[in-house]
Amino acid sequence: MRASRLLSLLLLLQARGRMTAQELAGELEVSVRTVYRDVESLGASGVPIYADRGPAGGYQLLDGYRTRLTGLTGDEAGTLFLAGMPGPAAELGLGSVLAAAELKLRASLPGELADRADRVRERFHLDAPGWFRADEPTPHLASVADAVWRERLLEVRYRRWKAPREVTRTLSPLGLVLKAGRWYLVALSRDRVTAYRVANVLEAALLDEPARRPPDFDLASFWSDWTERYERSVYTARATVRMTVGALDRMTYLFPPEMSRVARDSAGPVGDDGRLTTTVPIESIAHGHTELLKLGADAEVLDPPELRERFTETTSRLADTYLGAEQRDADAAGRAQAVDAST
Repeated sequence: MRASRLLSLLLLLQARGRMTAQELAGELEVSVRTVYRDVESLGASGVPIYADRGPAGGYQLLDGYRTRLTGLTGDEAGTLFLAGMPGPAAELGLGSVLAAAELKLRASLPGELADRADRVRERFHLDAPGWFRADEPTPHLASVADAVWRERLLEVRYRRWKAPREVTRTLSPLGLVLKAGRWYLVALSRDRVTAYRVANVLEAALLDEPARRPPDFDLASFWSDWTERYERSVYTARATVRMTVGALDRMTYLFPPEMSRVARDSAGPVGDDGRLTTTVPIESIAHGHTELLKLGADAEVLDPPELRERFTETTSRLADTYLGAEQRDADAAGRAQAVDAST
């Protein structure tokens, strides 16, 4: 452990130049006193490290000195695939390992490439979650990731959308996917590969038995096919809607991508009234009602009849709520004027 810390200290100075004892202590998560001892040990071993005294001082290496002790460990090399995702890496319990891998990689680069790497870090950032969505609580993510990495069977208690709501499954984990801030476990269960939302895992236990992995399984290809099938299976009905051009444009920002895409592809010509007729995929009458309400009076449902009736009822109740309130206010104002006149 101490040897790894000494190497990290050396690489920090090599990559960043002069650093104070307090800065080194913060990076290494140790006390300042420990930094003093580590610097002394490096100096005693022949590393040309020296200190500048005073408020602007700090430790630095002799100009031109570079170590070649930058070999990555297996875990560190693996985390480099997460280098653009420090948040997800931390969720997987790999934040410190990723930081160590990046430091070693940075220290091993010659000056020009190292500067370019720093510019990339300063100018590009990946924010995985979608807008207006907080990260989902995934208390069992580390256990699930451990099963994926170690290729061990995983027994989970899982909450699903249909009855029975809670089920127990023994899974062969195949991979983890981060989709718009949501983690999904791709796993083999009863000779069928499918995806499970990690936030819905209520309990997870790693088993001693090795997991099974189908031959030639490719995680990226499976995920592409699965998401396409899933989106098609969710939207089991269609609604015919007459809407304004502006409403069709707003669907891009207000609706799930599949609903917006189909509506655009199905849009007919714009009439003299500035409206067009299109087809919108929906999951159910209730779902279509909730989603299409976002467009307000700029959209009129033509079909199916059940959905149109739902909107008719909604608009009637809204009219009672708002117009009725205005009438009540008007009646109350009239009564108040009558009282004033009588006095």
